[in-house]
Amino acid sequence: MANSSSISEFLLLALADTRQLQLLHFWLLLGIYLAALLGNGLISTAVACDHRLHTPMYFFLLNLALLDLGCISTTLPKAMANALWHTRAISYAGCAAQVFFFVFFISAEYSLLTIMSYDRYVAICKPLHYGTLLGSRACATMAAAAWGTGLLNAVLQTANTFSLPLCQGNAVDQFFCEIPQILKLSCSKSYLSEVGLLLFILCLSFGCFVFIVVSYVQIFRAVLGMPSEQRRHKAFSTCLPHLAVLSLSVSTGFFAYVKPHSQSSPFLDLAVALLYSVVPPTLNPIIYSMRNKKIKHALSKLLQYVHYSSFNKVPIFLT
Repeated sequence: MANSSSISEFLLLALADTRQLQLLHFWLLLGIYLAALLGNGLISTAVACDHRLHTPMYFFLLNLALLDLGCISTTLPKAMANALWHTRAISYAGCAAQVFFFVFFISAEYSLLTIMSYDRYVAICKPLHYGTLLGSRACATMAAAAWGTGLLNAVLQTANTFSLPLCQGNAVDQFFCEIPQILKLSCSKSYLSEVGLLLFILCLSFGCFVFIVVSYVQIFRAVLGMPSEQRRHKAFSTCLPHLAVLSLSVSTGFFAYVKPHSQSSPFLDLAVALLYSVVPPTLNPIIYSMRNKKIKHALSKLLQYVHYSSFNKVPIFLT
């Protein structure tokens, strides 16, 4: 029987048993990771470089892209390294760091999505007050609050989780260090404090969820009351990407942490973890740029600039 003082490393879930499948998973995860880096990197660069995108909506989108980069960079690189080097080990400190940063980025992202729903509410329901309610200082304050909320939650969750005595070994049934899986290793009665903290966090999350629902109820009422069909279509098109990202993040995350223990299985836990930790950071750039003409135009200009810059360097190099 192990305890937390004697554990120096954890063993993560192996994605495959055979060497061929491990290498296949490595290349698959590498492709997903590079796609997420490219998509979120392009969104961040386009918003930062194009002055026409220096508005509250795109400022929050820039923050979302940075959080997605951090989130997927917390989990996939270690999983890829383990698959490539045929190992399962992660150090105790490395596991604690994974928990901290993952909770930090996920919590901050959920807070930011709540703020983005407020941005859409003000833009559609109170357009005349948009510049006042969402000025540069207000946007910076709200973004800082989202990041600060994530930081506070990460500190509390990590400190509480790794203060528990671990009596069930060191094998984590997940491809990264996930709090519910670490709690399974704790002594039978010692995890109650962590469960209490999780319930408190869930209550706060539910409050954010209610705020989002109320905001969108008001938005839909305002949109449906617009006399112009073109204005209704434009208003809905600005809300749909946010709703898609929000639905994807909340549904998978909620199921991962609230599903009954009796319905838990290694395959189901792995599938849900991939859904809420890997899929949103990869798809968010696609969802936000797919029907957004300003983002498409900014990305097109950025790619043209990179292309022409590279092309114009050739004659200089040759001369």
